[in-house]
Amino acid sequence: MTIRVVVADDQELVRSGFAMILDAQPDIEVLAEAADGAQALHAVRALRPDVALLDIRMPVMDGIEACRAISAGSDCRTVMLTTFDSDEYVYEALHAGASGFLLKDVRRDDLVHAVRVVAAGDSLVAPSVARRLIAEYTSRPVASRPGREPALLDALTARERETLLHLARGLSNAEIAAALVVSEHTVKTHVGNVLSKLGLRDRIQAVICAYETGLVAPSYEPGPVAPSYEPGPVAPSREPGPVAPSREPGPVAPSPGGGTAAASPARVRRTPPHDPSLG
Repeated sequence: MTIRVVVADDQELVRSGFAMILDAQPDIEVLAEAADGAQALHAVRALRPDVALLDIRMPVMDGIEACRAISAGSDCRTVMLTTFDSDEYVYEALHAGASGFLLKDVRRDDLVHAVRVVAAGDSLVAPSVARRLIAEYTSRPVASRPGREPALLDALTARERETLLHLARGLSNAEIAAALVVSEHTVKTHVGNVLSKLGLRDRIQAVICAYETGLVAPSYEPGPVAPSYEPGPVAPSREPGPVAPSREPGPVAPSPGGGTAAASPARVRRTPPHDPSLG
């Protein structure tokens, strides 16, 4: 199965670099590149990709607003990209529905792996981002923190609460299994039950919920945080060759009646036109 991707970043070199790395994979097809959040949203609505890579800071419409609109209006999953030098938008992006969070200096193989993990329905946050997320939340005054009623957790069994606690501390399924002395299959069942009972989309939202309900105390000082996925071997990426100029496609418009537009059979990326209705 081919994973269909839209890449959005206002820096052309960054955007093109990510697109080339991903499009070189045998199981990934980059449908479009976008220079701002409005173009990204238009591309997602027209082309129906599986994953959208969104820079947090973009003109016209930023990545958070685009992520929120994409999450609300489609099944497309989003991975947020940031330089993270002074980014205060991580928490807001995760609340907007982001399924992953990566630094722009991510390694080639980690970028490819992140897209595959998110497309498969899991979530992924770079460990340094997870630490920053926890630190940002715990540094806020109590009155300014978003909250959820602790009674929300009453729907969970004792083991499911333990599982949520370990999730909030960044443990992988294998580490949770060792801590609870159960199999990884049992842990996956517990995680699924937690998400279902609390109405959460993925493990990232489970971490946020654990803090907002007070299950994890704000005074908790995190150590090294493991990624929220079970990484497997990553196939080495292929170096893409030059794109023949004769394969340059014309503009692709959404199909009449709001249907899905056909992807270019030549797999050559293009920037979708700006939709005036998006601002």
